[in-house]
Amino acid sequence: MPTRRVMTPADIRRQVVVEELDLSADGRLAVVARRSIRGNHYESHLYAIPLDEGRIAKPRRLTTGPVRDGFPRLSPDARHVAFVRRDAGDDDALASVVVLDPRNGSQRPLPAGSHGSVGEVAWSPDGRRLAFTAEVDPPRFLVGPVPSVDAARSRRRGARNAATAAEPSPLARRITRADWRWDGSGHLDRWSHLFVVDAGRGARPRQITSGDWGVADICWSPDGRTIAFTADPSQTADTRPRPTVWAVDVDDDAPPRPLLAAVGHAGHPCFSPDGRWLAAVGVVEADPTDDISPGILVAPADGSRRAWPLAPRLDRPIGNWTDTDLNGWMLAGRPGPFWRDPGTIVAVVSDRGRSHPVRFRIDPKTGAPIDPPMATPREAPGPWSDATSHTLAVAPIGTIAVLGTLGTRAMEVMTLDGDGDDGGRPRWTTRTTLGSAWQRRLAQPDMRRFDAPGAGGPIETWVASPPGARDATLPTVVDVHGGPLGAWAPAPHVEVALLVARGYRVVLPNIRGSATYGSGWIRPQLGDWGGVDAADVHAALDHVIDLGLADPDRLGVLGLSYGGFMVNWLVGTTDRFRAAVSENGVTNQVSDWANSDSGPDYDRAALMGDPLSPDGIDRLWRQSPLRHVANVRTPLLMLQGEADLRCPPHDNEQLFIALRHLGRTVEYVLYPDESHVYSSSGRPDRRIDRMTRMLDWFDRYLRV
Repeated sequence: MPTRRVMTPADIRRQVVVEELDLSADGRLAVVARRSIRGNHYESHLYAIPLDEGRIAKPRRLTTGPVRDGFPRLSPDARHVAFVRRDAGDDDALASVVVLDPRNGSQRPLPAGSHGSVGEVAWSPDGRRLAFTAEVDPPRFLVGPVPSVDAARSRRRGARNAATAAEPSPLARRITRADWRWDGSGHLDRWSHLFVVDAGRGARPRQITSGDWGVADICWSPDGRTIAFTADPSQTADTRPRPTVWAVDVDDDAPPRPLLAAVGHAGHPCFSPDGRWLAAVGVVEADPTDDISPGILVAPADGSRRAWPLAPRLDRPIGNWTDTDLNGWMLAGRPGPFWRDPGTIVAVVSDRGRSHPVRFRIDPKTGAPIDPPMATPREAPGPWSDATSHTLAVAPIGTIAVLGTLGTRAMEVMTLDGDGDDGGRPRWTTRTTLGSAWQRRLAQPDMRRFDAPGAGGPIETWVASPPGARDATLPTVVDVHGGPLGAWAPAPHVEVALLVARGYRVVLPNIRGSATYGSGWIRPQLGDWGGVDAADVHAALDHVIDLGLADPDRLGVLGLSYGGFMVNWLVGTTDRFRAAVSENGVTNQVSDWANSDSGPDYDRAALMGDPLSPDGIDRLWRQSPLRHVANVRTPLLMLQGEADLRCPPHDNEQLFIALRHLGRTVEYVLYPDESHVYSSSGRPDRRIDRMTRMLDWFDRYLRV
């Protein structure tokens, strides 16, 4: 075992993340995308992982260079990999489809068509065609002589430095819809639509869909005639978004048709192997609130009946809802559903801050559920109770693979051997070291789990400590996760590792409002931000103090997004903290209702209120930290991504300006060009600066 040293902010540059996964039909080969830092930007490259050559697979690198290669998809015969490539160092660079032969490393870009940046790609079942999504003209809101996506592509290809090929500013944007922006994407000037192209050389892509709406989550039917996708073509999609599953027959001119109608919403479609059924993730309630978890929906693949929930009593969300940036926060994972066979669906389910693959069985003839799971079942035995599954891949012959964390270890490829049907425990095997090798020489936090007594029941709380100091009384920082529909996991954030390395203990409570604990844990917090959730933060901290682990005179508080809201709220309602760091938080719920890119529907689902009535305004203001600004005495460091559209700067600046006028101790650090989760995915030097300032702030006030 190599000697381990304490982690420093500069070690952020050492972090790598295995962030995407696909699996061959026979389960013998996996392909992953591995992201690393080079200079001051990110690069991603593809690796082949042979799963039939011993316990720890020897990866083979498939791509190199200053590129961001991602979204790998193996052809049905595993002889080719289609993936999406963009230039590294330029977030606005156009992405295109490349087809690679893993046997000899040859790469072939698909011919350019009349489209812009590519989003995702999928092979047809016979391997002869590729479907992909890409941005298209006409521009939605742009006014003036704006280059087409085709011209923009040509201009970028002719420019050696992509930064010099940026599209010129438009004359204006004539906004007619409320969905003209999205965090991490900025202005949504063009929709992405569906294209199909022959996989052979020389063919040009053919656009399949069009309209004032977008396409995502593409999936071929087993006969190769139909593609299902997620879309919301309704006239009210911008004010009442309810995406559902649609389909289009790719070889005729018929318009798209609804395929899986859910009263609420649905997405991530997947056809059964016999083409009879369609599974998706969604809810059947018309206006779901945050306490209603998305589940597996099933419907006939011909759209003849409305979808029904496969496990209506599960009360746990499908997908990885755990909160750790050891998964990179760069890309959303693939949680399923996937069909293992005509009677078995596999998907990731989150439960109590962990996430695991779970089997759902149906009658292949009727679609009726068989023995639906009541909670996460035996796929999560023993030490795997402390694992998270970020991305799932299922081979038709039965192999199940995931990208996931285990304890404090960063994400790796893991496979499931056996299924537990004989009453025994399935066996999980870690197959790679690509994603966690950077941790080997760095001391990791000592993670312990406690159930803190709370008014609503036990609060599952992780406590991170410096190695060898688990029982000492230490200066302590309580870290509140985002969401609030997040949940701390056994795998800590990088910021937790750095705080522990500096000698702090970190308390990570899954307070009421946290996902993965069921609707009864979320419901009391709806419409009561700063109520039961704040009480649970205090209760968890009190418990750690009572255990003798935290010094009550040297307490700090930290949080991002909803966690930033909680920091802003706590410093205005208590004086128990010596220092606070609020990041991309919320200050004024009244203005943030419209200023946030997702504010109106987010606030509806959270029962926050709205500014459309006096009562709604009163409810929003009651849950606004700005209301308590005169009471703030805690030194407050405010960190903010300048391009954040989820919790925008002008909201948090209200608190900063008010505190300055009150003469309180406050600093406001604004990071240019960075969006909501820049702390985990922003430019590396800004991530390092952010972490250094945070550590120095706590040192200044908690070390005296």
